[in-house]
Amino acid sequence: MNSQLKYGKISLRPLEPEDIDLLYLWENSLEIWEVSNTRKPFSKHILAQYLIESAKDIYETKQLRLIIQNEKLEPVGAIDLFDFDPYHLRAGVGVLIHKNSDRNKGYAPDALQALSNYAIEVLGLKQLFANIASDNTNSIKLFEKSGFVQVGVKKEWLKTSVGWKDEILFQKFLF
Repeated sequence: MNSQLKYGKISLRPLEPEDIDLLYLWENSLEIWEVSNTRKPFSKHILAQYLIESAKDIYETKQLRLIIQNEKLEPVGAIDLFDFDPYHLRAGVGVLIHKNSDRNKGYAPDALQALSNYAIEVLGLKQLFANIASDNTNSIKLFEKSGFVQVGVKKEWLKTSVGWKDEILFQKFLF
């Protein structure tokens, strides 16, 4: 495996066809719909098409999803590059550790570091960015500890069932 896809307690790997049940569980979890801007459930058919598309090159799809595996090579979450812009050398990043029991074990910071290494060493990116709801304190702490800096606030950017939330824009310069 590519050394840029390992860091600390985790390794990152591409999606595999056998991940469909895992993706079905994760993508249809109401708990994460708000942070992923999901509005409807995903069928296994749609996810199977997504798995086929995921085999395409990041330069074609402008996105990349990798599975985060723990030391036992068990999937604990996913990390994404999105809005990949090879001209401006930047991409957005999102991370999910699905089970509460797998959170706060260092998997997410290790995954962000592995992805940062890959982004600079393989893709040649200059920067990563993340958009985080202002009340998502755990994610804010994670990204700040991982070298991301708050650079802006989008006021009343996210509509929720209880009103509007601000969204914070974070950036990390890789070089």
